[in-house]
Amino acid sequence: MSSDPQAFFAFEHAGWQDPQVCARYHERFSEVTRQSIHALLDAAGVRAGGRLLDVATGAGYVAGAAIARGAHAIGVDFSREQIALARRLYPAASFHVAAADALPFDDGEFDCVVSAFGMPHFPDPARALAEAFRVLKPDGRVAFTVWDAPERAIGFGAVYAAIRAHGSLDVGLPAGPNFFLFSDVAECRRALSAAQFSSPTVARVQQVWSMESADEAFDTILHGTVRASATLRAQTPEAREKIRHAMREVFAQFRPGDRYAVPMPAVLASAVKAA
Repeated sequence: MSSDPQAFFAFEHAGWQDPQVCARYHERFSEVTRQSIHALLDAAGVRAGGRLLDVATGAGYVAGAAIARGAHAIGVDFSREQIALARRLYPAASFHVAAADALPFDDGEFDCVVSAFGMPHFPDPARALAEAFRVLKPDGRVAFTVWDAPERAIGFGAVYAAIRAHGSLDVGLPAGPNFFLFSDVAECRRALSAAQFSSPTVARVQQVWSMESADEAFDTILHGTVRASATLRAQTPEAREKIRHAMREVFAQFRPGDRYAVPMPAVLASAVKAA
């Protein structure tokens, strides 16, 4: 199936405009993604007084953490709902509605550009990296996090494996980039080099999804994501229950005590805009 960037953008945009999706992600899933923020800022070389651009800022977690380090942070997101939430949570940062592939800034404005888990949601990741390169100063740094491969990011791996076993992944969603494209270390380096960045570095950051029950993960994915949620909703009721049960079985091995601790590692890539 060929990618349709406009249809994919419209699908993602509509999903992240939903206040309930944004609220559920913030309440139930952001505790996972926030675990790699400090590693992301370290990789980007964020320092006091520097200018940072946070692309696909969501509710502003990364921009807020950069402000806490003394940086001047601007966050952009294509969702007005997310930007409204970010402004409430982090009033010291500046937030704007904008797409990753059309940044409303002049060349060379920023010391660093970061994106936390935004790359899988961009219709054209190469264009997004080119825009990051454009707005960076010479010697500026870019850094992004994405989910690790599904066999290691167990939360997503379990749900997609269960859908393949008991339902169908072919449910007519607009085609876009492979959600796990940048889980591949070599692909991260290739994409950064193609965007003219130098010295690409890729590492993994350990993260754990802590929850009281396996059903909490199923419900969070169903109500607090966009692409995975739409795929689940397209299954028959019988298939969804089988998928829920399959996730319970996988997650059972990640319960060392009263709570589940499901591995959800991130891949962290960074590079430099050479002077």
